[in-house]
Amino acid sequence: MKPLLLWAIALLCRFSSLAQNDSVHRLSFKLSLNYHSHLNYYGRTDSLKSTGFFPLAELWIRNKFYVNAAPVFVSNARQTMAYAGTVATAGYLRSSEKWLTGLYFTRPFYKATSPLVQATLKGQAGVSVTRLQKLVNLNIGGDVKFSEQTDWGASAGLDHLIRIDNRDRSAWIVDPSFYTYFGTQRFAHSYTQKQGGLLFLPGREDQVTEQVRRFSVLSYEVAVPIIFVKNGWQLAASPAYTIPQHLVTYADRPELSEQGSNLFYISLSVKRSF
Repeated sequence: MKPLLLWAIALLCRFSSLAQNDSVHRLSFKLSLNYHSHLNYYGRTDSLKSTGFFPLAELWIRNKFYVNAAPVFVSNARQTMAYAGTVATAGYLRSSEKWLTGLYFTRPFYKATSPLVQATLKGQAGVSVTRLQKLVNLNIGGDVKFSEQTDWGASAGLDHLIRIDNRDRSAWIVDPSFYTYFGTQRFAHSYTQKQGGLLFLPGREDQVTEQVRRFSVLSYEVAVPIIFVKNGWQLAASPAYTIPQHLVTYADRPELSEQGSNLFYISLSVKRSF
């Protein structure tokens, strides 16, 4: 799965224009409570298998521009509902009959002691574009992540959006989807290099370590978000299965290696619009 903050942004941008009514309000305010059963960063997890809970406050301007903030609380075997930091986001969302476009900038303020894999992230900016079609929607996105160094990411996916409107003005939204996530990775690569040596004289072997940067697949993910909307309320559940790829590992150095395996998790959200 995407990082916790990106899951909130994706849910917000992907369905807000579909869940709200057709009128355009100058200002609207939304509050939500969100739960994540297994926090992960593109399938990478911490050793404590933490769950997450975060309330989210959103301010929308003309249903296009938004700012939000969410304090993040983490629970695991060592702590319960421990404050890990706050994530703030500003963005723009535009929808039409055939296109859905989103821009965002996110600034996390994690505690230095936060157990989250993404706690080193200092900022992230991204763009997403969806071509809406009857049979299948096409999605692409890109982002840049700021920490001690700058990393780049991309995504590509397919989904099929189903909306069922009820007579009581409520609606169901179901969106089975498949995504592939890409990104830069940094790691140390060691190898043995033979130096010198002449005729029958043996040379010496040196251990050489190089810092490598590569752009590769980070994970595959299948998800089925389900949303129910009625009278300003929005209930959402998003079961998903993520398959991490190209985990960086170091022999005999587990503390430096990335941890991750195929993972099923679920995200839940209750939202109220004012």
